[in-house]
Amino acid sequence: MLELKNREGLEQLKAANRVVAEILDRLKEKVKPGVTTLDLERLAEKLLKEKVAVGAFKGLYGYPCNLCTSVNSEVVHGIPSERVLKEGDIVSLDFGVLLNGYYGDAAITVPVGKVAPEVSRLLQVAEKALYLGIEQARPGNQVSHISRAIQGYVEGQGYSVVRQFVGHGIGRKLHEPPQVPNFGPPWVGVVLESGMTLAIEPMINAGKPEVNTLEDGWTAVTKDGSLSVHFEHSVAVGEDGPVILSQL
Repeated sequence: MLELKNREGLEQLKAANRVVAEILDRLKEKVKPGVTTLDLERLAEKLLKEKVAVGAFKGLYGYPCNLCTSVNSEVVHGIPSERVLKEGDIVSLDFGVLLNGYYGDAAITVPVGKVAPEVSRLLQVAEKALYLGIEQARPGNQVSHISRAIQGYVEGQGYSVVRQFVGHGIGRKLHEPPQVPNFGPPWVGVVLESGMTLAIEPMINAGKPEVNTLEDGWTAVTKDGSLSVHFEHSVAVGEDGPVILSQL
C-alpha cells in the first residue's frame, strides 16, 4: 500500500537523506588511485557512527556491508574488498541509512583520477538522465513519465538502460511501492500524488543492457563487459514539483 508522507514524515526523510548525502560527499573525496573499496567501506562505517545512524544495507537480504562499491563493468551491489582502484577506473557508490525510523538512499558514480573522454561522457549522460527523470516526479504524472524521460534520453545518446534493477518507493522501509523502472511504455504505472517519496536510480550501460550476477550472489556485471554507471536520488513528489531529499 502506498503511504503519502505528511510534513513530519517528509522532514524525517529529509534528515535521513541528508546524512546519506553528507557521507557520500566524504566518500567521493576519498576516491583516488591506490584506495581500496574496503577502505571506502571502513570510512562509511566510521561516518555512520559519527552521525549516530544505522547503515540501511548491512544485513538486508544478507548483504554483508554498509556500502555497495561497483567498479567499471559492475552495475550494482558490488561488495567492498581489497580491490585497489586504479587511474581511469570508475566506481559506483550506493549507500543508505536508517535514522529515526526513516530511510535515506542515494548513489553516485565517481571517476578515479583522470578518465577517458568517452567515460566522462557516459557519466554526464547518466547523471543528466537522473535529473530528467526527477523532473517528471510531479502530481498527475504516472511513474512511466519518469521511466520514459530516462530511457528516451539515454538511448538517444547511444547507451542502454539496465532492465533487471529498478527504483522504488522509500520511507519507513527502504523498498516500498511503487517500483520505478528506468524504461517501459508510456501511460502506465501509478499516478503520482503529493507526498509520495521515490528513489529514482538509472543504471546505464555503455553497451547492451543485459547483466549477469557473479558467484558471490550479489555483484551484477554487464554481460558484454561494457562500463556501467549508477546515479540515484531520493525524491519527494511535492505539490509544485519534485523535491530532491538526498542532496546537500
